Amino acid sequence: MPEFLLAFTAFVALHSIPAVPRIRGTLIGWMGHGSYIAAYSVVSTAALAWLFLSALSLDYVEVWQPEPWQAWCTLLLSPIGLFLVLAGLFSRNPFSISFRKKGEPDAIVAVTRHPVLWGFLCWSIGHIPPNGDLRSLLLFGGFSVFSAGGFLMLERRARRAFETRWPVASSQTSVIPFAAAIKGRARLRIDRPMAVAILCTIVLVFWLLAGGHAALMGADPLVFLRA
Repeated sequence: MPEFLLAFTAFVALHSIPAVPRIRGTLIGWMGHGSYIAAYSVVSTAALAWLFLSALSLDYVEVWQPEPWQAWCTLLLSPIGLFLVLAGLFSRNPFSISFRKKGEPDAIVAVTRHPVLWGFLCWSIGHIPPNGDLRSLLLFGGFSVFSAGGFLMLERRARRAFETRWPVASSQTSVIPFAAAIKGRARLRIDRPMAVAILCTIVLVFWLLAGGHAALMGADPLVFLRA
């Protein structure tokens, strides 16, 4: 448990401290934006791997009995989450987490201005029901809380960045998915980054269901449906 708590603390710190504008600006000024993104991606992946490995090393303590219907939560929410993360990272989005911060927002921003956070939230919540043990609850529950808490932090950062332009810029998007489109303030469409994200999601989901998930995590997501 101490290693898991240390790994989770490191993960949270890694994704919270660089979000502070002064720290992020200093790092980008020192390394350059491209080098910063590359280094941050490598370190984030390493921290995530450490977190998963430390969670898997914990003893199995059952909290509730797994049921076949619970697998559908993962099968439905995880692809949605994966698409939102990929579309968010690939698209231009000055409001939130993205590989491309500059320029006019791409189509995914009409869905929500924080697609990466919503993606992680869908993915983590979708993994809770079929994993009824304490370590999974701590891991995926912790991811859910962390993702939900990120909305407030990113909203504050976006407001500071846009300053007086915020009311106009934010009027064509929303935090809640599809809220701006439902109110007629945004037009839903599919652009190249979204199309690439859809294609990557299909390929990755097929690979994960065909054995990739079992190879990586030692668990078959279809095991309950085959029983």
